[in-house]
Amino acid sequence: MTRIHIGAQGWNYKDWIGPFYPRGTPDKDMLRQYARVFDTVEIDSTFYAIPSEHSVRLWIDRTPEEFTFSVKLPSEITHKNRLRDSAHHLASFLERMRLMGEKLGCVLIQLPPDFSPAERRSLDSFLQLLPSDIRFAVEFRDPAWIDEVTLSELKKYNVALTLADSKWIDRSLSLETIENPTAPFAYVRWLGPRELTDFSRVQIDRSQEFKQWADAFQRLTTKVSTIFGYFNNHYQGHSPASCNEFKTLIGLPAVDPDALVVQPSLFS
Repeated sequence: MTRIHIGAQGWNYKDWIGPFYPRGTPDKDMLRQYARVFDTVEIDSTFYAIPSEHSVRLWIDRTPEEFTFSVKLPSEITHKNRLRDSAHHLASFLERMRLMGEKLGCVLIQLPPDFSPAERRSLDSFLQLLPSDIRFAVEFRDPAWIDEVTLSELKKYNVALTLADSKWIDRSLSLETIENPTAPFAYVRWLGPRELTDFSRVQIDRSQEFKQWADAFQRLTTKVSTIFGYFNNHYQGHSPASCNEFKTLIGLPAVDPDALVVQPSLFS
């Protein structure tokens, strides 16, 4: 049976206090509360710097045993170095991430929009550096990458092609690649327009898109053993609601965050 993990891209949002987190929730308790509702999260902060050992251990301690983290590769590798001359930085990052043990879900290699197939040699060389004991997924933001040559190269190293629903990669293009997964797992990202600034409530109807993705997941479950999927706030306005809506649609149990609010005892 395919294991499906659906979560948000991040957990530390002030707009979630009230609609998702109980009022008065301090920053340090947000991850612990989040992990009572979802079993995975994508960490964005690793894109900006390798986290301290202390931070990683706090993430581990504040989540249950079965919880998983997916992490972005640092931008120093993907955007500054454009995958070149990065062996040492990659090794340092992975050494820190290995502290997570079984809680490490996947490492996301998010490439910049101007990283085109003209730099294919850099990608090929970088893929050779990736260890086989960690899952990796590549997110291209230039649709010219999505071809048989790229799929074959990713499959050679068991690296997943990120299935994206974004302004860079059209949903239909991602859905076309589902029949030919490049790894024994799948990685999905739902990204919306950056115009939204209020993350406290759903503001965009995505019911038609959700139906297409639900059909896609049904096909994916016959091809991969694990699926990681992450919503950002911009997709609908409030990613926890997006997560639970989609989980319900594909038949996964969804936890209502309101049910986790501790009510005061009548006898206290």
